[in-house]
Amino acid sequence: MSSRIVQPITPEALAKFNAAQERAGIVYISRIPPGMRPTKIRHLMSAYGEVGRVYLQQEDPKRAYLRKKHTTNKKVQYTEGWVEFKDKKIARSVAEMLNAQPIGGKKGTRWRDDVWTMKYLPKFKWNMLTEQVAHEAALHTARLRVELSQSRTEQKDYLRQVELAKQLEKRAEKKRKAGEDTTQPEKRAEKTAEKAGDSRPNKRRKESSKPSSSKDISSVINSVF
Repeated sequence: MSSRIVQPITPEALAKFNAAQERAGIVYISRIPPGMRPTKIRHLMSAYGEVGRVYLQQEDPKRAYLRKKHTTNKKVQYTEGWVEFKDKKIARSVAEMLNAQPIGGKKGTRWRDDVWTMKYLPKFKWNMLTEQVAHEAALHTARLRVELSQSRTEQKDYLRQVELAKQLEKRAEKKRKAGEDTTQPEKRAEKTAEKAGDSRPNKRRKESSKPSSSKDISSVINSVF
């Protein structure tokens, strides 16, 4: 299997590339109509001049997840884009001409009533865009790492709180059982005392209700004589 050999760039080719970069102009599109893809952007912009590179930024992953979850539209959506024209003069004129204007097209076309929102970026080159995209990707990765770290910390705190609540519940249950065990003998003693107190007056009543035998005999003798 033969490996591809990369030829080193010559000074003439490098100078030609730099000159082309200096002549090129970038148009920034702040809103991409729903469903419009890079190929469609290139097709529409090519009607005004020679187009170089086109880059569209996909929507935020969280927003895309929620959209796909709650709607029937599962396709990739783009939020903003950059279009490189080979001639900066054409790029400037296209941005000034199309900004805040309807996209247009034949009747019934999907984006016929959508409006362009674009701006020419003077002194902005494509390498700046790649650096910006790389920087934003690095920031996004760092943000994800921070969010994951916070999520792990919150999860550990939650589990710790759950375990602490279980331990406190066990301690409270033990105290509750211990309190019931100590109060039961006291309740039994109180019941016994109440029963004893109720029986003593009854005995006294019975004793007082019994007539004396000597008094009864003397009363009978007196009645006879």
